Amino acid sequence: MDLPDLPPDLSFPRLATAADEEFAFAAKRAAMGPHIISRWGWDEAFQRDLHRRRFAEKPFFGIRRNEEALGTLSVERAADHVRFGEFYILPPFHGRGIGSAILAHVIALADGLGLPVRLEHLHWNPVGALYRRHGFAETGRSDIHLFMERPVPGPG
Repeated sequence: MDLPDLPPDLSFPRLATAADEEFAFAAKRAAMGPHIISRWGWDEAFQRDLHRRRFAEKPFFGIRRNEEALGTLSVERAADHVRFGEFYILPPFHGRGIGSAILAHVIALADGLGLPVRLEHLHWNPVGALYRRHGFAETGRSDIHLFMERPVPGPG
């Protein structure tokens, strides 16, 4: 699935190189590290291996404002939904409405396809409040993750 730019100044280049993978890992560490450390500590080898596998199996996109790197995300179209994940905004850019704008952008794209958006997040990560504000509801849970979906709006 292509991820079109979000005017006036956000773009989403596809990440594919070794340098891109390293940037994506650094973004994950910066954004998710505190939530991971609070439960398990940070096991660098485990986190790198997990990230390497995710980077190989999912389409990763950078988040850029003009030429400035802000973070990463993954968006992919499945037959019956759009999967949203690996959404890591670097801490200096938190609280500026960037996450809300990107999430609304992806939701609009999915609505245009007539597909719901699905995602998951750690139970204790406060990002769940952002997802609920954008119409996501819990569809399941594991010991670690909360699974959410934002359905396609009905007619009317």
